[in-house]
Amino acid sequence: MDDDRGLNGVLIHMLRDSGVDADGVGDGLAAIRRVTSEKFHLVLLDIGLPKMNGLDVLKKIRDMKNPPRVVVMTADDTPATVIEAVKDQAYRYIAKPAPPKTIVEIANEVLSEKPSLPIEVVSSKPDWIELLVPCQFEMADRIQSFLAPLDASLPESVRESVGRAFRELLMNAIEWGGGLNPKRKVRIACLRARRMLLYRIQDPGPGFRPENLPHAAIANAPDQPFAHADIRAEKNLRPGGFGLLMTQALVDELVYNEAHNEVVFVKYL
Repeated sequence: MDDDRGLNGVLIHMLRDSGVDADGVGDGLAAIRRVTSEKFHLVLLDIGLPKMNGLDVLKKIRDMKNPPRVVVMTADDTPATVIEAVKDQAYRYIAKPAPPKTIVEIANEVLSEKPSLPIEVVSSKPDWIELLVPCQFEMADRIQSFLAPLDASLPESVRESVGRAFRELLMNAIEWGGGLNPKRKVRIACLRARRMLLYRIQDPGPGFRPENLPHAAIANAPDQPFAHADIRAEKNLRPGGFGLLMTQALVDELVYNEAHNEVVFVKYL
């Protein structure tokens, strides 16, 4: 998919099984007819459709035997709509308006990702969202696409710091706690109060001891800020190791349980 012509005006945009051929329809009923009679890999679905709204279309697609992946595109970023999309197994969420180039990039990412198990919704209250997420790297992008619209009313600096901290901790939980095993789940809770945001991430692993992290920058002595890089090279680990140190600087409070397989961070508003 390398052509972005007309994407803003297409309500349903589909990639066929035969290649990068794309097609569009103008209402929800037509979308259901096409998806159930032909094979598609991807559906770009607008919520505000005539005849049948996008969420109802999504439910019909979810119940198919081999459903295509669905990327929801909408200007409706209310918590109820976002969580309903997660419950009905939308694959990603794009807040409109979005540049055609961004839509094309996300479509390509979605098509290239490996099959994954569904995200489970434990709580869908606007002030308490809780999810069970398979331990796969691509889940970080998926979860952030759903959670980001819920923070749209916050100052940009807060959205950016919370988003970066959340992604870092989630990636750690998926990789180190879950061992990148999609059958294992990370539990995520996002609580929104009048004067604070609280995120809780629990991984399925046994936890860790902070003193046993010589490959992380957080363990470096003050006069050796890059000592962990040599250790990572010796262990053939990918470059990095600054995540926990960065996260401490991005949030107001960062608290681990005793086993260090559950973390809570708070950002005051």
